[in-house]
Amino acid sequence: MNWSLTLMGYLARRFASAVLMVFAVFAVLAISIDLAELFRRTTGKDIPTAIVFSMSLFKFPDLGLKVLPFAVLFGAIVAFARMSRSQELVAARAAGLSAWQFLAMPLLVAVGLGVVATTIFSPISASLLGEYSRLESRYIRGEASQLAVSASGLWLRQGTADNQSVIHALRVAQQGERLEDVIVFRYGAQDHYIGRIDAASAQLGAGSWHIEKAYVSGDGGQPVYRDAIDLPTDLTPAQIEESFASPATISFWELPRFISNAENAGFSALRHRVYWYSLLTLPILLSAMVFMAASFSFRLVRLGGTTRLLLTGLIAGLAVYFLQDVTRAMGQTGIVPAPLAAAAPSLAAILLGMTMLFHEEDG
Repeated sequence: MNWSLTLMGYLARRFASAVLMVFAVFAVLAISIDLAELFRRTTGKDIPTAIVFSMSLFKFPDLGLKVLPFAVLFGAIVAFARMSRSQELVAARAAGLSAWQFLAMPLLVAVGLGVVATTIFSPISASLLGEYSRLESRYIRGEASQLAVSASGLWLRQGTADNQSVIHALRVAQQGERLEDVIVFRYGAQDHYIGRIDAASAQLGAGSWHIEKAYVSGDGGQPVYRDAIDLPTDLTPAQIEESFASPATISFWELPRFISNAENAGFSALRHRVYWYSLLTLPILLSAMVFMAASFSFRLVRLGGTTRLLLTGLIAGLAVYFLQDVTRAMGQTGIVPAPLAAAAPSLAAILLGMTMLFHEEDG
């Protein structure tokens, strides 16, 4: 069989155009629903409309990443159904082209989309989603605390405009509820420095940090030793957990370093590790969607089941999405290894699609 560059290009264009069309439809629906939800959440908060639209635009790339697998699935169904109805698939097979050769270019396009989405699009999405998160914290949640993890340890800001504390700890325990080797920089109104606290440890309690073995100094720099001191705070363990950077707000290229820093500081970074592996396996997931679409389309279109085809595709997509949620939760709790948790849905979908194709093509 002579592979024609013209034929390969044609198959790639038909598949890519169908995926882009479906992606555009899904993206418009997703951003419309998200914008409506943002307006609902901001009702009565006196937030400028321009800020709400900006937040929606900042979140759009992340929504695009989430709908991409479904766009590939339904785009592949549309492309294969069109080519089957126009007898192009029949003509290709009559010329000696097998289903596996027919799928080569759609699979190549899907893998390419996955690679671009992972290496180029996801870092852009992470940056913009980070802006969205900051606007959400400021205008909707009204949170003043911020948490950051670096190679030098944990940095945490808390307080109000009139009384703020910047807390640094070399190590943490209990997911941030206990800090060790602590330095607290205290500020008053207009960021006026009023002193610092150097301590061995700090434990988060009800309404305060209980700091032990502390040296307290004012702006003059004269330290006074105290066995214990309580630093007021509005933080709760749940708020510290929520302040921990979401995996989706960190660039694909920065995630390995972030995971290392978090684990060195004492945090569990399983959630971020599973997310990083899920980005690595995104090309595999998109390939799985092509296999599943082909296994449904080649059979049901010949039987005249367009409605059944779309319904089957919807059920398959929801099944993969549900399996992703289950395995991701198992990976984040450490029940299964992170690479397996990220790759299992994709591998299961590929095996299912290939099995159905083998049955359909080779009996």
